[in-house]
Amino acid sequence: MNSNPSQRPFPIPLVDILGPGSQPEEDELDYLPMPRGMATYQPPPLPEPEELAGHEAAVRVLTTLLSTLHMAIRGEAVSPVQLAGLAPEDLRLINQVLGEGEVSAQVIATPGAAGANGVSAPAMVQVQEAVFAGVWRVLERQSDGALHDRIEVGAIPEVLKQEARKDAASGHQPDTAPPAGVMNAPSLLQELHDQRQQWRPGMPAHLVNLSLLPLSLEDVGFMDQQLGTGRVLILSRGYGNCRITSTRVANTWRVVYYNSQDAMILNSVEVVDMPEVACAAPEDLVDSALRLEEVLEWVNQA
Repeated sequence: MNSNPSQRPFPIPLVDILGPGSQPEEDELDYLPMPRGMATYQPPPLPEPEELAGHEAAVRVLTTLLSTLHMAIRGEAVSPVQLAGLAPEDLRLINQVLGEGEVSAQVIATPGAAGANGVSAPAMVQVQEAVFAGVWRVLERQSDGALHDRIEVGAIPEVLKQEARKDAASGHQPDTAPPAGVMNAPSLLQELHDQRQQWRPGMPAHLVNLSLLPLSLEDVGFMDQQLGTGRVLILSRGYGNCRITSTRVANTWRVVYYNSQDAMILNSVEVVDMPEVACAAPEDLVDSALRLEEVLEWVNQA
């Protein structure tokens, strides 16, 4: 009861208890689900000692691979480790030791190319990172149908950058006039163009976060048309997935992140020769050398 009749009632109701849980919650916060899994290093399932007997060729390949890793760590130029001529049993052992890591990639055949009986030609390059980060299995199909199987050591196989540069030099010339409904895409494309003119090898990537920008469907379609779609496709798995696609303009990549439920959480364009998320870091090579040394110790003991 108000003891002073002339005093107006207080407009905000008073409560006796303040603090967490004291107030009714009418609306619940709706968070995006957090990632539930993460790709981590798993030691390769090594064969039993008796299974290694007679596989000296496979052991030589692994020993050469370790030497190549040490050279790369020292900053020396390294050559691929060729797998041509290995017996199927030796190749199977190599596959078992290398396993499959976080990053895979492919370079699809030139649009319009056809294989036998008119069927679309398969990927001309297939890349799979090993469980040893910075160690890459590369299978390349030549124009004459010959297959070249090799292991490369480094941040990323150079063939992926080479094929992206070929796409950029292919003379992509889309229509320049934006159709009705396009509002923000022209300014973004101009920003990307300016950054491409300034970017030099060794510079950090320039990222345009499309997820935070007011883009219409017409804007997105116009950007896709102007940038084009290249032939290099990369998938990086860690927390969720990161899907990377080259474009038809120089040093420009579409980079899209998904959470573990495959919901898109970031859609971006990067100006760089290769997005960092696809690359192995120098410290990754050091870790891989140590792990491969452990594998070879087991092999040599056997």
